Amino acid sequence: MHAPTTSTEPKLIPPEILLLAYRSGVFPMADSRDDEEVFWVEPRKRAILPLDGFRRSKSLAKLLKQDRFTIRVNGDFGGVIRACAQPRIDHPETWISEVIEASYCNLNAQGHAHSVECWQDDALVGGLYGVAFDRVFCGESMFARTANASKVALAALVVLMRRAGYKLLDCQFITDHLASLGAVEITRDDYQVKLAAAASARPICSLAQALEQLRQDSEAASSSPGKLIAQSLTQTS
Repeated sequence: MHAPTTSTEPKLIPPEILLLAYRSGVFPMADSRDDEEVFWVEPRKRAILPLDGFRRSKSLAKLLKQDRFTIRVNGDFGGVIRACAQPRIDHPETWISEVIEASYCNLNAQGHAHSVECWQDDALVGGLYGVAFDRVFCGESMFARTANASKVALAALVVLMRRAGYKLLDCQFITDHLASLGAVEITRDDYQVKLAAAASARPICSLAQALEQLRQDSEAASSSPGKLIAQSLTQTS
């Protein structure tokens, strides 16, 4: 008689449950990396980043124009979410559990979760990930191994969302960092109104297709993707 085998693979949140939650304004979190349970959150105050309100500082514009980073979409989704789950000085315990990581990697494989990444040579040095549906992108987390890489990734996301016809960038909770880039807080009721409006139609194209078009436009203009991103973000602070 053989002993029963046990699976070491984390259980998954069904993708249809995840998508239904986001469409309802709710998202999952966990208490720790090894927590096998999740709890569902619907903040009373919601942070969003208006796509026409991104604050492009002079220093960020300069960095974008230097093209230090290569922008990719879904180049290494798993690498991004694992980097976001790493402990930080101000957050020694992560809310991105192994269950959440596995569930979002599964959602990425099905085309509903995406990462926007900054690369230097062959190294992933910054990025963000989130869930996309209709004209909504719900940002989950971001990280940087090189100074300002997460800012560049967020700037790229805003421009790609504009190009693809997205309408709502959800940031969940306000932070000083996000506020400095243009994020604002709105009530839960106001968020539901914006969510319903943005979910009423599909985007023009995917984020990956928008990035490819950006590259083609930069070649046609004898420019670079970074310069086009900087030029698209005309608001300065």
